Amino acid sequence: METRVINMKLIFHFFAVFYALMTRTTALDTLSPNQVIRYNETIVSQQETFELGFFRPGKSSNLYVGIWYKKLPNRTVVWVANRNTPLTDTFGELTLTPDGVLILRNASMGSVIWSSANSTTMKNPIGQLLDTGNFIIYKESDVRNQESPLWQSFDTLQHTLPPGVKLGWNAVTRTERHLTSWKSEDDPAFGRFSFLIDTKGFPQLFIKEGQRITFRAGPWNGVRYTGSPNMRPNWFYNFTFVLNDIETSYEWNYVNTSVFTMLVLQPSGNIQRLLWKDDIKEWVVFTTPQIDTCDKYAVCGPFGVCNINNSPLCLCLKGFEPTSPAQWMNTNWLQGCRRSVPLDCKPGEGFKPYSNLKLPDTRGSWFNQTMTLVECQKKCLENCSCTAYTNSNISGSGSGCLLWFGDLMDTRVFSQNGDTLYIRVSASELDSIESSKSSNEERRVLISVPIAILVLVILVSLCVYYRFYKKKQHHQGTLRTESGYYQENISGNEDLELPQFDLSILLKATNNFSFDNKLGEGGFGSVYKGVLEDGQEIAVKRLAKTSTQGLLEFKNEVISISKLQHRSLVKMLGYCIVGAEKMLIYECMPNKGLDSFIFDKTRSKLLDWSTRYRIINGIARGLLYLHQDSRLRIIHRDLKVSNILLDKDLNPKISDFGMARTFGGNQIEANTNRVVGTYGYMAPEYAGDGIFSIKSDVYSFGVLVLEIVCGEKNRGFVDTKHYNNLIGHAWELHNNGRSLELVDKCLGESIIESEVIRSIHVGLLCVQRHPEDRPTMTSVILMLGSDGLLPSPKEPGFYVGKTKQDITQSSSYGTSSTNELSISMLNGR
Repeated sequence: METRVINMKLIFHFFAVFYALMTRTTALDTLSPNQVIRYNETIVSQQETFELGFFRPGKSSNLYVGIWYKKLPNRTVVWVANRNTPLTDTFGELTLTPDGVLILRNASMGSVIWSSANSTTMKNPIGQLLDTGNFIIYKESDVRNQESPLWQSFDTLQHTLPPGVKLGWNAVTRTERHLTSWKSEDDPAFGRFSFLIDTKGFPQLFIKEGQRITFRAGPWNGVRYTGSPNMRPNWFYNFTFVLNDIETSYEWNYVNTSVFTMLVLQPSGNIQRLLWKDDIKEWVVFTTPQIDTCDKYAVCGPFGVCNINNSPLCLCLKGFEPTSPAQWMNTNWLQGCRRSVPLDCKPGEGFKPYSNLKLPDTRGSWFNQTMTLVECQKKCLENCSCTAYTNSNISGSGSGCLLWFGDLMDTRVFSQNGDTLYIRVSASELDSIESSKSSNEERRVLISVPIAILVLVILVSLCVYYRFYKKKQHHQGTLRTESGYYQENISGNEDLELPQFDLSILLKATNNFSFDNKLGEGGFGSVYKGVLEDGQEIAVKRLAKTSTQGLLEFKNEVISISKLQHRSLVKMLGYCIVGAEKMLIYECMPNKGLDSFIFDKTRSKLLDWSTRYRIINGIARGLLYLHQDSRLRIIHRDLKVSNILLDKDLNPKISDFGMARTFGGNQIEANTNRVVGTYGYMAPEYAGDGIFSIKSDVYSFGVLVLEIVCGEKNRGFVDTKHYNNLIGHAWELHNNGRSLELVDKCLGESIIESEVIRSIHVGLLCVQRHPEDRPTMTSVILMLGSDGLLPSPKEPGFYVGKTKQDITQSSSYGTSSTNELSISMLNGR
């Protein structure tokens, strides 16, 4: 009888153990009390989206407990438990106590490294890793507690904002959530930067370095943050902002769960929306609000407005003037602007509207969500300290009231999708505005009277011109362009918007184009230095009569550059056409072309790495302006080292727009039978098929980057081992993890390895064979300025160099010229 009882107990114990083992096997996403997770052990969410366990970040030897995407290669960590207290050995143990506290111990030391430090405890707890990436602790007997767990990792946000998690302030729970960057890719400890919603005044998004504001996305206007005009819902995620007595929060959620995306605060302080590209197995930057210099906080000081399309960037609002004119002229804008006529709070003051703005800093503002815009204006007029007002919500017909008091800080101009701000002005300034309006009305009345006469004159003139034109056709050639036939008198200059210089002035300035004044020479002609009577130094580009740049290219260059204003583009001062003479007048670049430095063994030593890196970034910003931010999208088509000029401070200026093409509307590419450019810089699809786009300029930029890093020309360079050109040589070194061998030897210890490797990597991304694989210049600038992961480059175009036999045969015919060859005509396939 006793034997039967013992056997029954053994059988019961066996089934209990078996059940426990089966439960553990089938519930790989849970952690039971006293269950231990050690090094090389993990738990996985139900659909195997996330995994929790021990990991080493980057090149670090320290161990951390974290949560990462399981299905993605190159482990992407979204949360770290012991981010400030790493383990230095593999004896860590993660345990859930019977009271519901998650504890990380160092078994070899017997000490607690980290704990969840719950404010309350519970009996029979269970930990579970959800497919959202959230690890929660709740009471096992009540599954409903999953919705309001005892503890969850989402309550301790780090550098990543997960979907469905609210960033901001909750007045009921008195909790605030914000992001904190990692120190570096190898160290998840608290970094220097934080991303948060500031609730002082009207709430707004900030990035801070310690207590210093580095970026302000601005207040929410009912549609988007006012500092992010391109922010809009899309096909795979949406976002919401809540502002009421209970909470002030921002969150985003998936619309399409078949993709992976993250909002990450990088160690560099950039906030980026990353998108997983399954075809290249890499994260790529989808959006970032930090694009250019105007995104730096308060770069133009109080009442100053930043406009990235202006040179200089900062300007004062109408009715305001620089506080310190001397500093303003020296591009020190921190003191900002002041009113030309101070406010006296007397009747007659009013408001001037400004459109397409990023609204100023709202920390000292006042708001009311129910007032109308008319009530808002009245409210502002009643307070002598009120300086501006606008709608707090622009959705629908607009609603709410937002008032500013004192200085207006951190304002910028957008080309579109900006907000309207009504700024208070004095009675005299308002009278001036009204007077200007009245004057315009009178002018319209005066103009309308002779309109009929003018129309008649125009019609008669057209008839006369047509008869004259038909006669001239027999005596004048027809120029063929890429978009049709272009017919024009050689002396015509009706499209040119720049000043026309008199030839006598240029002859005097250049000492009759003396040899001593010559700065350089190319296939287009010669460039001469000159000095005008007022002392201004100029550079005169005198086109040779045999130049491949004819009248069409000449006028194209004048018209293109006259519309461009950017610090990284050479500034054209005017032109001159006298008979067969065609000349362009530029600002003088005392350091000539970049090629005179990097390809010269002596002068190349004058460009240390920091200077070269600044030049690379400057060229990138200039090219971004051409492709995206100028009034028309411009494709340069002849971007090369010799077309990058250097000013007195060695800042780069893109020049020579004779071959440029302008795109309008949504046009992104075109085809031509007339391929222009320079061998070694042309993209494969352009050289072979005549197809050009912004991506063909990106290819040329990639070649530029590799040449600047290496100090050698792509065309003419031959790797003695593989017989590749410079692109192929860089590609081989990158694939073998030896990119630093590409660096110009004269740079020595001045290099910053991370910047050099990143520059080469970005250069190889730009010279990929297929245009669709190449990044845009927006992405290039973001990649150069961040510390994030970069996608792996695919095979470049035109990278296979000569064979050994080719080299031998070439040498038997003598040494070839190292001069660049510019193509003026090449039939596409």
